Amino acid sequence: MKRVCVYCGSATGGRPEYGDAARALGNALAGRGLGLVFGGGRIGMMGVLARTVLAQGGEAIGVIPRALHEMELALEEVTDLRVVIDMHERKATMAELADAFIALPGGFGTIEELFEILTWAQLAFHTKPVGVLNVEGYFDPLIRFVEHATTEGFLDAAHRDLLMVDERADGLLVKLTEYEPPQMDKAEWILRATLE
Repeated sequence: MKRVCVYCGSATGGRPEYGDAARALGNALAGRGLGLVFGGGRIGMMGVLARTVLAQGGEAIGVIPRALHEMELALEEVTDLRVVIDMHERKATMAELADAFIALPGGFGTIEELFEILTWAQLAFHTKPVGVLNVEGYFDPLIRFVEHATTEGFLDAAHRDLLMVDERADGLLVKLTEYEPPQMDKAEWILRATLE
């Protein structure tokens, strides 16, 4: 694991603990020599995280759509800033550059990116680890939803376990490092479900 893609909001939320968690993750990444891949923004959780990594001498690669770059929302001081055509190219580029994925608290965009990369893992399009940093229980409702989807038969338990959770940055990074992907692929799960 050399680089971690972090999905996070363009706002810092309503609690100081969210910004503190972004700084803690930035310090943990840099301390372990792990590069950051992020959405390239200078504001919100993105800006806090990337500036922390850079302040510690770490690598921060920003990937931002042209429209947002033209609005001067990019953090220009990063190690490498990649300006791409649109959100689709942004997500594909971030996924290609990273060896693991973490979601910090955020809104629609953060959750959409998290679920897309989980879906790709479920379909065995990649075998990279995915986790959430559950700051102040922010992701508790999402974790309950995943459990509910499993109980109701829409997720296999092996696919539920694709999502790793920890309240501490260091703890989550250890889980990502030790991750072993499930052996069952989506096609096998669908076939099994149709035979039951």
